[in-house]
Amino acid sequence: MVIVSPVCPVSPDEPDEVALATTVRSTKVTLPAAPLGPENPLPALRPQSEVHRLDPADLEGLPADMLRQIGYAPLRTVLPVRLLDGYGREREPAQLDALVIENSRLRATVLPGLGGRLHSLFHKPTGRELLYRNPVFQPVDFGLAGAWFSGGVEWNLGATGHAAHTCAPLHAGRVPAPDGGEMLRLWEWERLRDLAFQVDLWLPEGSDFLYVGIRVRNPHDRTVPAYWWSNTAVPETDRTRVIAPAEAAWHFGHQRRLRQVGLPAPGGADHTAGPDVSYPGGSQHPADYFLDVRGDDRRWITALDGDGHGLVQTSTDLLRGRKIFWWGRGSGGRRWQEWLTEPGTGGYLEIQAGLARTQFEHIPMPADTDLSWLEAYGPLSADPDLVHGADWDTARAEAAARLEAVLPRAAVDTAYADWLAQADAEPKEILATGSGWGALEAERSHFRLPGTPFEATTLGDPQKPWLELLLAGVFPRPPVGAPPGPALVSPQWRELLESADTYPGNEWFRDYYLGLAQWAAGDRAQAVRSWERSLAAHPSPWCHRALAVADAAEGRTGQAAERYAAAWESLLATAEQYGPGAGTAQRALLVEAVPALLDAGRAADAEAILAEPAAGGGAPFDDGRIRLLRARTALALGDTAAARALLDAGIVVADLREGAEELSDTWHAVAERLVAGDGEITDAVRAAARAAHPLPARYDFLMRPDDTGPAPAGPA
Repeated sequence: MVIVSPVCPVSPDEPDEVALATTVRSTKVTLPAAPLGPENPLPALRPQSEVHRLDPADLEGLPADMLRQIGYAPLRTVLPVRLLDGYGREREPAQLDALVIENSRLRATVLPGLGGRLHSLFHKPTGRELLYRNPVFQPVDFGLAGAWFSGGVEWNLGATGHAAHTCAPLHAGRVPAPDGGEMLRLWEWERLRDLAFQVDLWLPEGSDFLYVGIRVRNPHDRTVPAYWWSNTAVPETDRTRVIAPAEAAWHFGHQRRLRQVGLPAPGGADHTAGPDVSYPGGSQHPADYFLDVRGDDRRWITALDGDGHGLVQTSTDLLRGRKIFWWGRGSGGRRWQEWLTEPGTGGYLEIQAGLARTQFEHIPMPADTDLSWLEAYGPLSADPDLVHGADWDTARAEAAARLEAVLPRAAVDTAYADWLAQADAEPKEILATGSGWGALEAERSHFRLPGTPFEATTLGDPQKPWLELLLAGVFPRPPVGAPPGPALVSPQWRELLESADTYPGNEWFRDYYLGLAQWAAGDRAQAVRSWERSLAAHPSPWCHRALAVADAAEGRTGQAAERYAAAWESLLATAEQYGPGAGTAQRALLVEAVPALLDAGRAADAEAILAEPAAGGGAPFDDGRIRLLRARTALALGDTAAARALLDAGIVVADLREGAEELSDTWHAVAERLVAGDGEITDAVRAAARAAHPLPARYDFLMRPDDTGPAPAGPA
């Protein structure tokens, strides 16, 4: 990585610069941070649980174009991406690489190593931070690839959910700006859909608005599903009001149904009672409102505090959708906010902008085309009496007029045209380096994408086996001293796998990867045959585990448990072959195997593998996720006291998934058994258990009213 700019800390208290040309510089941001940990070496064969799922029975009555896009190309898995789930919650001060683009009025700070997150947008004249700037870096399990963190502005491309690259490094470079100054470019290869994207941050001198030019490219000869949402976290107060040019919204809440409501709608489960939902601070439970901006109306959304000050986001017309998300003021929502940052730092809500009306939709992107648009972020001040008045039309008109006064719609369109003329400009200097996957695809397809160079120098160890397959037509031998590396699963790589030569005795390894590509394509029967063929040639924990996942997906719980037990024994027997990665693989397998064994009624076997030492003779695994599995296993064995003791001692599950209820479910199940003894669990017992053993606040992550029963499950 080439860095010639001075390294200096970023602080909102820095003195204002004199009026100079816009600059781009490298720096460090120091935050208490939890390390991301290693990648999970077990391929992500199952899709991550995603709260944004709809029951097909609830789709009737939706607009025809929305229905088409909701049903278009959902992800089956997050292959070829590997999961990041090895983080904890112990934080130490860390210096994060950052890039700053700055003029005399604004300072924008970007984290290129963490998905290019816009971490801070500081307005110098008023001394205000316009974004919610998280004071810590704490990964949580919200992303398509696991790890995600809150705050700032994130760039979501790929599929419904937080982008797989949200905690991954992006390429970054210094590029000439349309006005002759400097522009910061971020770019990378998006692996879920095999698309190239760039994010250009441009800050004209004297401007109060940061321009963000975005381009997504499909260089293939086939149509590809596209998805984009820019998610902006802003501070939330009791008086924060979110305003956009919409008279209706599509509401999605704990009932997991999508339905249209008028704005400003009252709150409550049925929207017949409660406060105005344009004031998120008055709501109890997390909710999404996709604002229905129609026709030729200007695209914008703003969050304004009680004094009428806040941030506004606007864009050119292609970025159609706008959304409000909040955690709510209920106990579960407050717990999530603490979990994502730390107590006492204030809450946030999100205002978002996307290509479609809702985040359930993907849009077709034809072959050899691109999508591009310009966004603008900056301060907005409006008359508080008008924007907080009872008349929604007046509030909207006031915010729209103030926006037009400080940033006319025509100025955004002109800036977009000016930026587009520079979108192909090559970086003058590389400031950060992302992955080598784009370079590998460029080598395979021989495409060239002006402005976003995927240079061969970025190819690294993860790409080397695939480069050998591409150039020599031979699938390489298994790595020495490590578990199998990342897979590639696109149709083109599957064809190369099918026709590849192998080294003697190496067919099993090729067949394992071929099965992964077949599984990702939805050809599950072929995948199973490839894994069975691989296993017959060379027993490995990897194929045992893959077949276990296949059995579980088909509801064969007993057979899945057998396969997981075999995978466990195989891994223990061969752990020395995999070096330091053996422990990571063992824990990942443990987390999958124990629930499968419990589902099959084999709690004693689950207890036995939980007691196994870690690879290399270390103590048994004992993090929060494992402790929760111990509690569930103890409950299944009838040792309710042991399960309760584990819960009372405190269980902190670092990789708790958004919307997951394992902690509260386990607490309630233990409480019910304590009340019922050997008797039947009835509704009366459940009520008595909740009265006698109320759910502790530390285990309350409920995103819905606690008396509604389990949240409806969406399609798998």
